Amino acid sequence: MFKYTLDNKRYHTLNYFFKNKFGCKVFKVSLNGNFSCPNFKNNMGCIFCHAGSGNHLEDKTLEEQFDIVRIPLDKKWPNSKYIAYFQANSNTYAPLEELKAKYERALNIPNVIGIDIATRSDCLSEEILDYLSELNKRTFLMVEIGLQSIHEETLKLINRGHDLKNFEEAIKKLKARGIMVVVHIINGLPYETKEMMLDTVKYLNNLGIDGIKIHMLYIPKETKIAEMYLNKPFHLLSKEEYVDIVCEQLEYLNENIVIMRITGDPLIQELIEPKWLIKKFEVLNAIDKEMKKRDIFQGDKVIP
Repeated sequence: MFKYTLDNKRYHTLNYFFKNKFGCKVFKVSLNGNFSCPNFKNNMGCIFCHAGSGNHLEDKTLEEQFDIVRIPLDKKWPNSKYIAYFQANSNTYAPLEELKAKYERALNIPNVIGIDIATRSDCLSEEILDYLSELNKRTFLMVEIGLQSIHEETLKLINRGHDLKNFEEAIKKLKARGIMVVVHIINGLPYETKEMMLDTVKYLNNLGIDGIKIHMLYIPKETKIAEMYLNKPFHLLSKEEYVDIVCEQLEYLNENIVIMRITGDPLIQELIEPKWLIKKFEVLNAIDKEMKKRDIFQGDKVIP
């Protein structure tokens, strides 16, 4: 069995990471801190995003949002701990004092043992980085950065609003402060080849990241990409193509990189295509079966 799993997987699971680090069951609870996004505000946003994305609980307090998730989990796992996950939009896009107030408030919720902050590489001022460095010294901290692709033509096509250099500089600054970094990528972006997607993970593997979230591109309603797709359909990966690409991507990632997500998770009422993505566990099982069939593990193709 792969040494970084408790679930008979062939890759480094988040469940293993948390259990090994904290010695107990740990859950991430998604919170909406009512933050905005500079790219949406100033540049019409990424083509797959729309206003109001998140957990749609912005009218509730952080504590109320937390309890919606915590109460049923506590009944099943009464000794579990929690990570407060600021997920919706860009969660460092606000004045420092506002960030401090919301982060510290979340950390004061009982049984919260750390914080996970999702943001963009262009929303990390030196002032914010210094605060995150201080925060990292007194609690468990993860910072998640969206990249999606290393290819400049793709970043322009998806209207990402920053280039690869900006992303790389942000990662280096976070790592220099000893902060755990998780990066998001999307497979199946318009006109990208399998080789381009593999190049993205090879690049990230050499950047010293700690974790990765691998998503499958899907077409949400009421977005720019939906207009593009409906007017001039482009190729969307089949489940078989996606599984093939993910399996090989995992081989190019160091075994100590935590695989925090390995497929997309769209809401059926917001989805145009591909419909196969709705059956998340079928996708997960297909990846497991294909890795076993190929007899491969995460890190197999990493050159020492």
